[in-house]
Amino acid sequence: MGQGHGHGIATSGGRHRRPLLIAFGLTAGYMVVELVAGLVLGSLALLSDAAHMGTDVLGLGMALAAITLASRPATSQRTYGTYRLEVLAALANGLLLFGVAGYVLYEAVQRFSDPPDVPGVPLLVVAVIGMVVNLISFRLLAAGSKESINLRGAYLEVLGDLLGSAGVIVAAIVIYTTGWPYADPIVGAAIGLFILPRTWTLTAQALRILMQVAPPGMDVDEVRRRIIELPDVVDVHDLHVWTLTSGLENATGHVVVADGADYHDVLDRVLALLADDYGITHVTVQCEPAHHEESDTPI
Repeated sequence: MGQGHGHGIATSGGRHRRPLLIAFGLTAGYMVVELVAGLVLGSLALLSDAAHMGTDVLGLGMALAAITLASRPATSQRTYGTYRLEVLAALANGLLLFGVAGYVLYEAVQRFSDPPDVPGVPLLVVAVIGMVVNLISFRLLAAGSKESINLRGAYLEVLGDLLGSAGVIVAAIVIYTTGWPYADPIVGAAIGLFILPRTWTLTAQALRILMQVAPPGMDVDEVRRRIIELPDVVDVHDLHVWTLTSGLENATGHVVVADGADYHDVLDRVLALLADDYGITHVTVQCEPAHHEESDTPI
């Protein structure tokens, strides 16, 4: 019997902690500015966007906390450490975004029946500042969003803010130049509708990981066939492939080895196949002789 293990575990999100921290600080700072401006100007649009920013600050904070906690070492009880906190934070962010999108759509409907009197110029100034802040945060999180589901949740939060700022700018210009009060609810509804499908994708991806489903696009039956095709491999059973957290695919399985074969060579070939062709680097393989019969006694 032999076992093989890949290299040490490192989360994708942990490599992007600093950009996330900067984005959190910028978003929190601008939320305060927008809240104060909304109160001083009496602008419902700014106060609503400040509330949206508040949920984003909460979401970014959860993502940051998850990455920080996930860096803690494994213990005798938490043998995989706390890596799944990143996925849980992404799920929480997805649910939060659903709530925000629902609120935006509800608010848009209310404003169609009773559009508020929004001052155009002050609204435009604050929205432009928000656009600059969100563009910086957007660029900071772009790279990490491609590697970490947790960072992707934060990235979508900032993307929603960026589109919100762009929408407020458009609404402010229309209100200032034409005085048409319905520009604000129309833009608000468009932002809410844009957020929903992307939020659905994020939430579904997080649930897929938590359910330990095989990574998207990976055919486990094909992986099994490829292993069986290796020299001196007779059969493969109990093969499982799942994602622990973003960028960290796991696999376990039993490999039946031909009589007289070198277990070390077989193990090395299996590990190389999984790492090189499928990107699975954390692997536990149990090698068994061809004549081995497993006990039916429950463990």
